[in-house]
Amino acid sequence: MQQTRKLELWVGSFILVGLGALLIIMLKVADVSNIGNGETYTLKAEFDNIGGLKVRSPIKVGGVVVGRITNITLDTSSYLPVVSMAIEKQYGYFPETSAVQILTAGLIGEQYVGLVPGFVDEDIDLLGDGDYVEDTKSALVLEDMIGQVLYSIGGDSSESTTEPTTEQ
Repeated sequence: MQQTRKLELWVGSFILVGLGALLIIMLKVADVSNIGNGETYTLKAEFDNIGGLKVRSPIKVGGVVVGRITNITLDTSSYLPVVSMAIEKQYGYFPETSAVQILTAGLIGEQYVGLVPGFVDEDIDLLGDGDYVEDTKSALVLEDMIGQVLYSIGGDSSESTTEPTTEQ
């Protein structure tokens, strides 16, 4: 009877530890730890193509997450996507010569925004709340690249015609 009770306690504690570990993994995957970490300011950027970029995708500078995508809209006059980015104030303000690009983590991983700080000079202003980042590079869409490669391969084979040679 005493042995059964000990076994039940061990099994129960093992299940609790397993559930706790599962909860921690779920919170890490959902990145719940970064919700409401401090004050932010908003930067906006206009891209030709945002690919699979989503709201809450990270904004990284050199691999360090400095913010999140808060909104993606379509500019009704230019018909281009506008991405709103919340940058945490603890990382400071970036020069107006900075650039943003949509990158992919791995070959087919999630897309995120890479922020490349520009050079700082006394004549260069800093980007403030609501400012647009002018230098942007759109997402590379894997399907488009494969299509271009296939088109170029197909174009080369159709252009090269072999003429019969005549021997004298």
